[in-house]
Amino acid sequence: MATGSTSRPRHLPEKGFPAYAYLPGRHPHPVRDPAGHSYRVEPMPVTADASLGSDPFLWGLDLFNHGYYWEAHEAWEGLWQVADRGAPSRVFFKALILLSAAGVKIREGKTAAAVRHSQRAAMLFRRLNGPSEHIVENALGLPPAILADYAEAATRVPTALRDVPLGRPQPVFDFVLGS
Repeated sequence: MATGSTSRPRHLPEKGFPAYAYLPGRHPHPVRDPAGHSYRVEPMPVTADASLGSDPFLWGLDLFNHGYYWEAHEAWEGLWQVADRGAPSRVFFKALILLSAAGVKIREGKTAAAVRHSQRAAMLFRRLNGPSEHIVENALGLPPAILADYAEAATRVPTALRDVPLGRPQPVFDFVLGS
């Protein structure tokens, strides 16, 4: 699949991307720092019945696919928090959050942390079988077992990071979610 962010699909094209893709220690914290791209910006509201077709979920897909990994993690965090404990959806959102964290660590050049996050994400994706497997595949366009393999492969084969200006997003995964 294409890795250039201009060829990746958008689910909520009317929403503009953040001013920068946050990397810890290199940019103002998006929420806590007054110079942050989301300082005093209310997150998208998440309801207890939030679905895989909800704006917060789709926004997370857009952010992830275009290399805004910290921001994708934040978009999915609210969904994870309202999901019932022990529910497959909670496992699913946690796996996406960990995959996003792996993307941040890959961009930071922190291989051990990236491997840890991607392996945990892969383990959670592999737990999603039976009826959950079809839900994940319909939402992401990939079965969870394949996604688990992709997550692990991303840290086994070092990503050749381009030299991009500070703050520019950079997709580091060779797959697109939700296409």
